[in-house]
Amino acid sequence: MTGAATKVLTLFEELVGIELPIQVRCWDGSQAGPPDAAARVFFRNRRALRRVLYSPNELGLARAYVSGDLDVDGDIFALLDVPDLVSRIGEHRLAGMSARTIARSVVTFVGLGAVGLPPSPPEIEMRSKRGKRHSKSRDSATVSHHYDVGNRFYELFLGPSMVYSCGYWPDGIVSLEDAQREKLDLICRKLDLKPGMRLLDVGCGWGSMALHAAQNYGVDVVGVSLSREQVEYAKARVADAGLTEHIEVRVQDYRDVDDGPYDAISSIGMSEHVGLANLPVYAAHLYGLLKPEGRFLNHAIASVKSLPDKVVDAPGFIDRYIFPDGEILPLSKTVDALERSGFETRDSDALREHYALTLRAWVANLRENWDAAVAEVGDARVRTWLLYLAASALGFEEAHRLTIHQVLAVKPGERGSSGMPRSRRNWYR
Repeated sequence: MTGAATKVLTLFEELVGIELPIQVRCWDGSQAGPPDAAARVFFRNRRALRRVLYSPNELGLARAYVSGDLDVDGDIFALLDVPDLVSRIGEHRLAGMSARTIARSVVTFVGLGAVGLPPSPPEIEMRSKRGKRHSKSRDSATVSHHYDVGNRFYELFLGPSMVYSCGYWPDGIVSLEDAQREKLDLICRKLDLKPGMRLLDVGCGWGSMALHAAQNYGVDVVGVSLSREQVEYAKARVADAGLTEHIEVRVQDYRDVDDGPYDAISSIGMSEHVGLANLPVYAAHLYGLLKPEGRFLNHAIASVKSLPDKVVDAPGFIDRYIFPDGEILPLSKTVDALERSGFETRDSDALREHYALTLRAWVANLRENWDAAVAEVGDARVRTWLLYLAASALGFEEAHRLTIHQVLAVKPGERGSSGMPRSRRNWYR
């Protein structure tokens, strides 16, 4: 069938410069592209095209999908895995196109009725931020934007573990729950936790690390988070486990923790919210909270390529919808900040492939519980998370984009003592 679909597919192939292995359907009932394509893109209305026209990058595509103006049937990974799809649609691609191609594209947009006023962004998009970047008040607001959307929603895709960070999948581990338990236990072993110790868990989430450490290693734990919903949930879990005498969970900024010293500190999937400018503050403050020979484990996503020191607040999909003000920094920046504060870096463990497996498990859970998730937070937010989780999985599967590291550092003791074993054999089982 001929119609809008053929024109739309041709238009996008011209924009990206490659043949797209997808099927396109349009509002007029037309379709184009391989009938057996793994991914089928449905432009429900002309507004979907206008969203891309006014934001010819990942943000425009995300707005079209999140709003429901554009839909994807079949395998969303097949669509997102088109080589360099997002970057090919960006402004730099347009700058390199010939005047004839641009004119032909404009004529196509006009002919499809896609020219008009820019559509309003979806309501869940965070467009305004108040205060200085990474100030306490602004960090509190941006964290709330991501996490305070309903604990039940997170249960639906995180599963019973309620761990929102990369799992650890050694040989023989096949379930998400086992992978998360293995990750928490690996961190406990790296920190060398023992009964009677005092652990600070920075960015404690829903309390999973605190519970695991107290139940299996006999430590007392203080967990802090800026998310009120997370803290309420964690407190309930602690009470149900009968561990209120051993675990304290607070709504608190890490910069306000002043009740050290601690024997060990864990920070799991939290330092991405700290920001480059505040990394020295983060490292120095946690250093000051540790006892001599105390260990600190920082588990964080990292960029593969080095970045400029000046951070630009780009209005992309991740910044507007997922982690406002989040900064993914190269490992070297984190290690430099730790060592400048006085820490000795003792180990770095890259878990890139493990995060890809974790993200795909979350995607499977979200798809399986789609209707329940929509009932909890609405269609737009569920679409947002599916897009984010699927794209992130692919990002970790490619060696040149994203990675994740567990960095273990020690606060030197007397005459530089570390208390570290000469072998790591007890860490890995």
